[in-house]
Amino acid sequence: MGNRAVITTERRELGVYLHWNGGRDSVEAFLRYCDLRGFRSPDSDEYGWARLCQVIANFMGASGLSVGISRYTTDKAMDPGDNGIFVIRGWEVVDRVYPYAPFEEENEYPLDAMLLEIDAAQPQDQQLGDFLLAEEVPTASVEVGDVVYMQQVGGRYRPFPVAGIGDGRVVNGLDTTGVPYARLYNGDECADNVNNYLRTPTARRVPKGASA
Repeated sequence: MGNRAVITTERRELGVYLHWNGGRDSVEAFLRYCDLRGFRSPDSDEYGWARLCQVIANFMGASGLSVGISRYTTDKAMDPGDNGIFVIRGWEVVDRVYPYAPFEEENEYPLDAMLLEIDAAQPQDQQLGDFLLAEEVPTASVEVGDVVYMQQVGGRYRPFPVAGIGDGRVVNGLDTTGVPYARLYNGDECADNVNNYLRTPTARRVPKGASA
């Protein structure tokens, strides 16, 4: 008995076995959490496998048989039943291999709620915390005076005020036209540091009127 799945990459070199929480809603939440933590993915770096297993094992607990990792052989041999095999590229599912049809994807756990549960299971000094409670908004909508979460060295996120909007000058190869920047590094000269610019399509913003 279980809710089994295997996670592998397109190269099919290793497979991570989940005895529980193998539905797509849980698997995509594990992947999304690793992405938010800034981990390099298994198909780009061998440490990605370790970080993925670390996050999942922390969530599963120490029962011993809930998570496994092995060399990948063939789809047929690796198929665990239940949810089958998830093939990932980066931190996204790009293919599915499963033996039974018809098959209905599991959609029991809302992503935001699942991310909070995964986060609570990690060591306290590694948790994303209030970052996950912040509203996710298009970066283009961020205004001067907003407070946004910025990732620091080591992967932790902290809130910083938005100090300005890029005026079009090139900073370390970045065309700053219309790109918001926060007061993370360099104080009053923060516009001169490319690491202060919000370079992702969305940003996590502290709700207006709330304290960070």
